[in-house]
Amino acid sequence: MTRKYFGTDGVRGRVGDDPITPEFALRLGYAAGRVLASGGDASVVMGKDTRLSGYMLESALEAGLSAAGVSVRLLGPMPTPAIAYLTRAFHAQAGIVISASHNPYYDNGIKFFAANGRKLPDEKEAEIESWLERPLLVQGPDKLGRASRLEDAKGRYIEFCKASFPYHMSLHGLRIVVDCAHGATYQVAPSVFSELGAEVFRIGCAPDGLNINEDCGSTHPQALAAAVRTHRADVGIAFDGDGDRVVMVDSDGEIVDGDELILMMVRERLQLGQGLAGVVGTQMSNMAMELAVRELGLEFIRAKVGDRYVVAELEKRQWPLGGEASGHILCLDKTSTGDAIIAALQVLARLVRLGTSLREQRRLLQKFPQKMINVRVRETSDPLAHPQIAAAAAAIETRLAGRGRVLLRASGTEPLIRVMVEGEDAALVAVLVEELAQSVRTHLA
Repeated sequence: MTRKYFGTDGVRGRVGDDPITPEFALRLGYAAGRVLASGGDASVVMGKDTRLSGYMLESALEAGLSAAGVSVRLLGPMPTPAIAYLTRAFHAQAGIVISASHNPYYDNGIKFFAANGRKLPDEKEAEIESWLERPLLVQGPDKLGRASRLEDAKGRYIEFCKASFPYHMSLHGLRIVVDCAHGATYQVAPSVFSELGAEVFRIGCAPDGLNINEDCGSTHPQALAAAVRTHRADVGIAFDGDGDRVVMVDSDGEIVDGDELILMMVRERLQLGQGLAGVVGTQMSNMAMELAVRELGLEFIRAKVGDRYVVAELEKRQWPLGGEASGHILCLDKTSTGDAIIAALQVLARLVRLGTSLREQRRLLQKFPQKMINVRVRETSDPLAHPQIAAAAAAIETRLAGRGRVLLRASGTEPLIRVMVEGEDAALVAVLVEELAQSVRTHLA
């Protein structure tokens, strides 16, 4: 079903431009209420990150939901995965998140969770869009939804996160720098790690409504790396603005991405004898990680980029573990969606159990060099549908001899073809990616 407003992660855009306006949010709240939460005792939970525009969108959504007869529990600034958890905990019909994740403050977005704490399927989003075209018919005065604020939401979520860490272990003795990107985790994440016993140093924990993700957090981990060296910390942990991505830093200030963290979790589960048949990555997962997973006797499946597609593949196979190099990590036996705090705790549990360091663990994976070139084209199309480009890509994969790969994909937002080559030899990769990019230029530019 075609969707006009919903993208890969809800509705998103620049504040003040359609669709991120109070008028649209009002209609969206009404439409979502009619689709997701119809019934006499219908209710949703709603949280947001720290953007100034969150107040405006929250009020507009609340009004639309009330007009549809749906009551709202307001959570205030809370990580996206916390809203997924609290949707389930309160048996709400849906959860709503006001956030643009890792984007700058001038963007915002609205995304939804179903009653089971999972992101909505495409079909349900299309149904909500169909209601946007209908008249907004306010329920009778005695049937309007109510709004209330849940005062203990943070404490509930902190305890949920701590429960994912082995009860017989603690973080005593660990020095951890936590970078919350001036975002939704700024109150809960430091508390989780300190209550488990760590000595916590905070950065990116002073949101002013405009500084979310600004030169900090998982998209800019250089600030965390510097802080780890300054404080002589054992580990650094960086979140994005809404708390569903995590990147870590070792004691040398070296960045450890999602691929490396997932492989650590895989090794831990196998060593503890926990059932694991395979892992889901994406088209951007490093091939060295794929080969390492296969060498451990597991399957490895690549999904499209986007954590919702990783979840779909995991659910289809009933596997618990997968994610993206960007730090979206799914532990579906712990929670229903990507949760950066819970993912970090799984890695820390391995370090504590083995008495090892993040530095030592990251050395177990030597990632392959990757190089990408964006080629501007007349119009976007599937590059592999062009016989000469497909032949050039096949020839390059033959030269890589199973120890590298080629990725060609059209941008979803610009007239660009993304050309990526990955392999063990960085010099060869640089030559091959230019050859392939030239083929794309010759035939499509």
